[in-house]
Amino acid sequence: MSDQQDKGPWGPWGSNGNNGAQGGAPKPPPRRPSNDGPGQQPPLPPDIEQLLLQGQAKLRRLMPGGRPPRSNTSWIFLLLGGLAAAWLLSGIYFVREGQQSVVLCFGKPIRTEESGMRYHLPAPIEMALTADVSRSRGIEIGFKSDSRGGERGVPEESLMLTGDENIVEVKYVVFWQVQNLTDFLFNIRPPLDSRGPDPDATIKKVAESAMRETIARNRLQPAMTDARTQIEDDTKRMIQKIMDDYKSGILITQVQLRQVDPPAQVIESFNDVQSARADKERLENQAMTYTNDILPKARGEASRIRQEAEGYREQVVNVAKGEAERFAKVWQVYTLSKDTTSRRLYLETMEQVLRQTPKVIVDGKAAPGAAPYMPLALPAAAPAPAAAARATE
Repeated sequence: MSDQQDKGPWGPWGSNGNNGAQGGAPKPPPRRPSNDGPGQQPPLPPDIEQLLLQGQAKLRRLMPGGRPPRSNTSWIFLLLGGLAAAWLLSGIYFVREGQQSVVLCFGKPIRTEESGMRYHLPAPIEMALTADVSRSRGIEIGFKSDSRGGERGVPEESLMLTGDENIVEVKYVVFWQVQNLTDFLFNIRPPLDSRGPDPDATIKKVAESAMRETIARNRLQPAMTDARTQIEDDTKRMIQKIMDDYKSGILITQVQLRQVDPPAQVIESFNDVQSARADKERLENQAMTYTNDILPKARGEASRIRQEAEGYREQVVNVAKGEAERFAKVWQVYTLSKDTTSRRLYLETMEQVLRQTPKVIVDGKAAPGAAPYMPLALPAAAPAPAAAARATE
């Protein structure tokens, strides 16, 4: 390689006609005048250019082959550009189906992203926190399930007091899922040994409080039988209200009662009490059945007698009123014509008296010895003809 080629790209590193052949050390800088003598000026600062030349010479001696490498300015720019591109591309991330992500700008949440390929400014400007918001999670309270399918009771969580002052053992499961990811990540206190939220501990404490309050409002027997659905709904509503007040971002989807029984220590006595109550209810039902059978009959008979009495009363009263009115009218007529009215009353009375008796009518003006009129159809109990003739005389 010629000297001209060395001088071109290298500048002061190559030969300049004063420092000898290629690869030789540069000519030392000229000495400055000494200032040891009296009246001399103070020493001047060293020439910067000369210092650079000396440093280049030392570097050339350290490099293999005695020559410094070519300038890497373009490669440095390419390297820096690649690093910048990789830094910018590091903001690309993916959110899986059923997940959401919260983008933080210098630690402050600014937006929520749905599933798909997303982008945020690279760290440390922005970062993304991703969590599953579609999966339903369950918290067991009052018991613990093991891997073999068994259960272990937790008395400090399950024992509660009912409204009628009975102890009952309640085992239940609370199902929940994430509703608002930002509130969920930043409003739920994390455990001491973790950086993430600890929703299970929060929900368990709230659920225990809500269930104890609901059980305290119900009696033992309804809580074990027909009030279970109402207890589940009331507890779910109460838990959701508290979690909303906390701004936890959690949705309570279901509260499921697994067991509502008296404690195992008193289960035999409780069964005896339940048996006695069952007998009591059976006898009450039998008595109620008899009551429902006899009372309608008695009410019907009483109603019939009452209606008959009312009818008889109305009949007697009406007949009496009619007779009184008839007598008043007869009296008015009698005062106007006493003879005619008396004869008419006599005839009507005789008509009523003789209506049901056999009769023989004889004309008094007929000749003596005339044969009396005898009806052909006489009743069996009719009197003899001689007695009838005497009666007519």
